[in-house]
Amino acid sequence: MKRNQTAFAILGILAIHGNQSGYEVRRTVQTTVGFFWGESYGQIYPTMKRLAAEGLIAEELAASTGKRRRRGYSITASGCEQLRQWLAVPYRNDPPRDEFLMKLFFGHEAAHGVSIAHIRKFQQEHRALLASLLELERLARARNAANPGFPFWMLTLSFGLSQIRCALEWSESALATLQAMESNPLTSTHDSVHAQIATTSPESTRSLNASSTDIEDR
Repeated sequence: MKRNQTAFAILGILAIHGNQSGYEVRRTVQTTVGFFWGESYGQIYPTMKRLAAEGLIAEELAASTGKRRRRGYSITASGCEQLRQWLAVPYRNDPPRDEFLMKLFFGHEAAHGVSIAHIRKFQQEHRALLASLLELERLARARNAANPGFPFWMLTLSFGLSQIRCALEWSESALATLQAMESNPLTSTHDSVHAQIATTSPESTRSLNASSTDIEDR
């Protein structure tokens, strides 16, 4: 049976941390693979029910705490086998969708200062994320260094740290480039060109268009 990626994210989490409720799986996803894997949290609970029905995870009822009994799940031997098979399949890369880069690409059409503001926001977000990952690294080394999965967790974490540091380095260069363009009207003529077109007489415009057509024909 073909399964969505959410199923394998859940199986992977339960292979590391057994006896977790749906809420705990969601929280674990947020603080681990959530840094590089955008999971649909609304799919976690129904997917866990399907995995349980297929015998890939097993329900474990804990002692009652208050009015509700905690309902935890652990991966089964069949679930482990399904996870191993999926891990061996070559990975695929989905096409990226990055609104920041899209807006930067069309930045020439924006008003002055817009792209600079986007990059400053980009820097702020990435510096905050860098601080979060460094704290996560510190906690992981203190609490999980003996776990056999620790070297693999550190590989993904170091990848993220490298990407963020590289992005921040790029952002400084990009910011300097845009600031230089802002201070030099000769390199940023967007507004002046549009202003000139807006104030050009219809006769001049027709003449300009005719000249452009003549050049293209040549």
